Amino acid sequence: MNNIPFATFLEQLQETNQPLDFFCDFEKINRNMEDIKLDLCMLNSLIGCTDMRRAVETIWRRDRATFASLPMLLALRPGENKKYMEADGTCKSVRELTQSVDGVMHLLRESGLQQVLQEQKIKDTVDYVFGIETGLDTNARKNRSGHIMEQRVAQLLREYGITFETEVYSRTWPVLSEALGTDEKRFDFVIRTPGCTYLAEVNFYSSGGSKLNEVARAYTELSQRINEVAGFTFLWITDGKGWLSARNKLQEAYAAIPLVYNLTSIRDFLSSITA
Repeated sequence: MNNIPFATFLEQLQETNQPLDFFCDFEKINRNMEDIKLDLCMLNSLIGCTDMRRAVETIWRRDRATFASLPMLLALRPGENKKYMEADGTCKSVRELTQSVDGVMHLLRESGLQQVLQEQKIKDTVDYVFGIETGLDTNARKNRSGHIMEQRVAQLLREYGITFETEVYSRTWPVLSEALGTDEKRFDFVIRTPGCTYLAEVNFYSSGGSKLNEVARAYTELSQRINEVAGFTFLWITDGKGWLSARNKLQEAYAAIPLVYNLTSIRDFLSSITA
């Protein structure tokens, strides 16, 4: 059973699990930039133009494919087939506008980009798009947060010299599939020891919400079903001050699930299985 009081478990919950390199994935940003950097250098010739159409036609004659990257100046990725509404109510594709000089001019004029470029509000499209890529990358933070928790647990397991597997499906064990029925489950970690196979779920919640009540309930039920199968034990590693908003449901789960740990107390469990 859990070896620390629930009140202590709550006190140990961490405010965040995000290192400084969480906020921006600069490697991904740089990769995205490399794909369109040459196009952006060509588009630099539009900055400060008094005769915008003539400048567009010059680029068009040299390499019309350059304009596939133009929507990125509107924070739209080149391959994204974003729709927009014309003044007459018809819906059209932004990407289709890059297929002709008239379309490019329409995009520049109606989006406001033409004025921005002519007034030199943008000094360099490469630097400008780097900033856009950085902003777009913040949308991926939610996914990265879950991965960070998994990476942290994996790091701890390696620190203790524990062999583990990741993302293992319950169908790996027919006896477990029978116990879970149609509810096939993918476990974040599997730790095999001579006496037991631990099936672990890990998560981190920095903010609260109704979802946490359902998570606590679901894991309580999952634990009961797994622990009834000889040789298997459910292990839940969770952290984050978001749980403070659902402490009652978490307390119920903490009492019902034999193995619940946070990033601090998990060391006790790891020590026990390596002793």
